[in-house]
Amino acid sequence: MKKIAVVGAGPGGLAVAMLLAHKGYEVTVYEKQAYVGGRTSEIKLGEYKFDMGPTFLNMLYIAEEIFELTGRDIHDYVDLIDLNPMYQLIYHNKKINMTRDADEMIRQIDELFPGNVGSYERYMEQTQKKLEVLAPVLQAPMNKLTDLFNPKVMKAFKELEVGNSLVDTLSKFYNEEELQLAFTFQAKYLGMSPWESPGAFSILSYIEHAYGVYHIKGGINKLTEAMAKVVLESGGKILLNNGVKKLRTTGKKVTGLLLEDGQEIEADEVIINGDFAHAMTNLVEPGLLKKYTQEKLEKKQYSCSTFMLYLGVNKRFDLPHHTIWFAKDYRKNVEEITKTKLMSEDPSIYIQNAVVTDETVAPKGKSTLYILVPVPNNMSGIDWSEKAGPFRDMILNMVADKLGVKDMWEYIEEERMITPADWERDIHVYKGATFNLGHQLSQMLVFRPRNKFEELDHCWLVGGGTHPGSGLPIILESARITANGILQQDKQTLLPVKPLPKVELYRKKQSQLKHQPAAIQTNV
Repeated sequence: MKKIAVVGAGPGGLAVAMLLAHKGYEVTVYEKQAYVGGRTSEIKLGEYKFDMGPTFLNMLYIAEEIFELTGRDIHDYVDLIDLNPMYQLIYHNKKINMTRDADEMIRQIDELFPGNVGSYERYMEQTQKKLEVLAPVLQAPMNKLTDLFNPKVMKAFKELEVGNSLVDTLSKFYNEEELQLAFTFQAKYLGMSPWESPGAFSILSYIEHAYGVYHIKGGINKLTEAMAKVVLESGGKILLNNGVKKLRTTGKKVTGLLLEDGQEIEADEVIINGDFAHAMTNLVEPGLLKKYTQEKLEKKQYSCSTFMLYLGVNKRFDLPHHTIWFAKDYRKNVEEITKTKLMSEDPSIYIQNAVVTDETVAPKGKSTLYILVPVPNNMSGIDWSEKAGPFRDMILNMVADKLGVKDMWEYIEEERMITPADWERDIHVYKGATFNLGHQLSQMLVFRPRNKFEELDHCWLVGGGTHPGSGLPIILESARITANGILQQDKQTLLPVKPLPKVELYRKKQSQLKHQPAAIQTNV
């Protein structure tokens, strides 16, 4: 059977290794770091445990399918916890708990945003239909221009809403900007402003409300640890502390890998799971690429970066598992991140307080606070060696103020900070763009780097930098697409794709809906 070399043990690399090893291929994963998971790995600070990157799992059905395709049940490997509420959104004068409980969502919308009667039900029903049309596109290969003319893709063009921004689309349902933002903020992590992002991305919030948001006991990093276990169980190999220096090539044909220790590896197919732009600028000999030269990569559009604080604190807080504090002028904040590339004086902040759900991440009576602040990527030219300290102090002051804790610094026992410069230098994320290439239509579908890499033979891509895009479950889907590409090439049986799971949507007659007076919560 063919030898498959996978560069990188991130979730995409592990998923494709699982699938191909189960199919009988001789699979070896080469990982530069001393751990598996890439950005979906664990950070340990003393007795405190954190996820480095993703802190929740949605579209659970995709992860379940990936395990099922290897004859396994994900629930035998990880302990999944359905979060309710999924997360709390806090504005300057109100807060809303986003939940899968449709009655509770409707009650909150009626109270906090009068004049939106029936909006949630319409959003859910219409966006379900949109997802049903778009899902097959996200699961289909996009390796040649003619793939755009696949009947399923043609059917989906209307739902891409090319002429509408995400805010435009949400304004069809919700008449207040704050309520629209409650269903659009995810666009920031795709590298786009919701005022510019295609309306197609209205499916993102729907997916969470329809299928849920999950925590894994011990952290989302336990998913990649489980995937690594399946790779080994299936006969694959994972070699840690084995960084790849270059792709070995003969002309345009990739023949294997040159490792950092000088070892030469032969392979029939090479799958790259490293950050796409970083890999192209570091692993490929200069002059081989035409479409993705270093100069052309610098002109691409990339996601924002993130400023991270991981705090082990000797205190428990009255705080939900996931909280997002919106900047008072959110539009300005987004423009500073994505356009003007400035450090915001009024940033939005995400904070995870996992211990309220999972006692295993911190000692008794203590907490792990994971703080993420979206910031410009390194195209900004910001000197983080100079700015990191003051920005850290500003964020901690804001968090202390929001939590009503005057002496918060006294409780911090362990701390780690990751800046955009650290993402690029230490974790090999191109320009520190933690969510990879942006998701403009010009960088999606067949216009995104292809799973069967178009510039090199016997070279494949998996992860956020290829089709269908970034985000943990979407990365897993990219692994199935790439695995199927190799199976199809070898005239092997393809891995099946299940229909989108059905969701019983909440339906209520307009006559039954009661308009409630606003109950705006302040001092939050």
